[in-house]
Formats: sequence, C-alpha cells, structure tokens
Amino acid sequence: MGAARPPRVDTGGCARPRYHRRVSFKDHFSRQAAAYGRHRPRYPPALIAHLAALAPGRALALDLATGNGQAAVDLAAHFERVLASDASARQLAYAAPHARVQYLRHAAECLPVRSGSADLVAVAQGAHWFEFGRFYAEARRVLRPGGLVALWTYELPQLGAAVDAVIGLFYREVVGPYWPAERRYVEEGYRTLPFPFEELPAPAFELAMDWSLGELLGSVATWSAVDRYRAERGEDPLPALAARLAPLWPEGATRPVRRPIHLRIGRI
Repeated sequence: MGAARPPRVDTGGCARPRYHRRVSFKDHFSRQAAAYGRHRPRYPPALIAHLAALAPGRALALDLATGNGQAAVDLAAHFERVLASDASARQLAYAAPHARVQYLRHAAECLPVRSGSADLVAVAQGAHWFEFGRFYAEARRVLRPGGLVALWTYELPQLGAAVDAVIGLFYREVVGPYWPAERRYVEEGYRTLPFPFEELPAPAFELAMDWSLGELLGSVATWSAVDRYRAERGEDPLPALAARLAPLWPEGATRPVRRPIHLRIGRI
C-alpha cells in the first residue's frame, strides 16, 4: 500500500470549507471522550476483513462517527487511505494515530469528499444518531459504483446470568429514563433502522474479551444514559452498581464477556 494522501475534496455544496464548524449534532459522548477511548472496544478483525473483501476496491474507506478511531485503525490494514470523521472535537482529541488514517471534524451527513471516490462507508455503533435521509444521500454521493455501506451495533455485555441480571436492571430501571430515543435502534439490533440499499447477507460476529470488574464499570461509564444521569441528577450511579456486582465477582478476577454484533451491509 502506498503512502497516505488526503482524499480529494469537492468544492461546492455541503463540502464548503469550514462547514463542519457550523453543523449541530447529537452530542452524547464528548464529556466522556477520554473514558470512551480507554473502554470502547476494537472490532473483530474478521468483520473488517469481510467488508474489505466485498468492497469494489481498496483505495478509500470512510469511517463515520469514528469516535476515537476504533474501527478506522483496523480499516487502515486493508485500505490505502481511511478518512475518519466525527463531529466531536473532544472525541477526535483522543483518536489513535495511524499513517493511513486522516481524522477530520465533520458531520456524517455532509462530507468534504469527492463524489464517487470511496469504496466503503462504515459506521460502527453510531448510525442511529444520524439524520437518515441526509446521511444515505451523502453515502450514495461519495461511493463509487458497487461501493458498500456497512453499519453495525453491538449488544449489552453478556457475562453470565447473575451478572447480566444486575446489569439489565441497571440499564432498564436506574438509567433507563435517561437513554436518548435513538437507543431503540440498538435495542432492536438495527433491524428497524432504515436501510435503502441492496442488502447483502451479513455473517454473525461478536466481541469477545476478558474483563475485570473495573473494566466492566469503565465500559458502563461511557454509556450516554450514565452521562445524562450524572448531568441531570448531580450524582454518579456507578458506585451503587459496583456494590451490587462485587459479591458476584471474585476479587482480582476477570470474566469472559460476549457482545453479539448486528451488522447490515448494502451495495449501491
């Protein structure tokens, strides 16, 4: 693969210089950007490789709502260039550097990328926040013929019946009222997400890791509902959750964690 080069930029329409600085967006994660970088997962290499194999080329992939670049860095193993954009400056401040990844503060609905230049538009755990009509129109514009749109989300951590029951109660009853309305698309496994493309079969993938209790709590701390709970109530719900989990978790131990991924793949 060659040296990284910035994608060519359109000169008109929504790609006007500095347009991104005026775009409003649903910002549920800037306050916890540092924790997001530490605790949000990297994705299965097989998932990224599968998308690369389906793409019509390997020149340019877009990773939208990139956060700290969790997916962007893995895409860079397969594509010559990756443009990773996010509307949050704080999220991008903690992004992982990579020679073939260019980070840009920009909304997903309006990208400074030449029409018909991208092989893949990927969105990991973020598409449910978008304005669907504008985003899909922009995806069609930037993709080359046969290009792919890939959107994925993942489920709550699964650690065994006893721990899952405590996490589920916390999710539904403690911070449940503080979830944004768009969270329902995640709960429905993206099945109800609008998806106006020729849809391709998607294999089953999952996140698998071993977590300490601290790592589990760190992941929960990145939830948008936890952030909103803290902001509106002026208190942290995590110490009470930690107290309920501690008797179920041997001190110093790690537990295997599964998080099934729901993936939708479309071709234009």
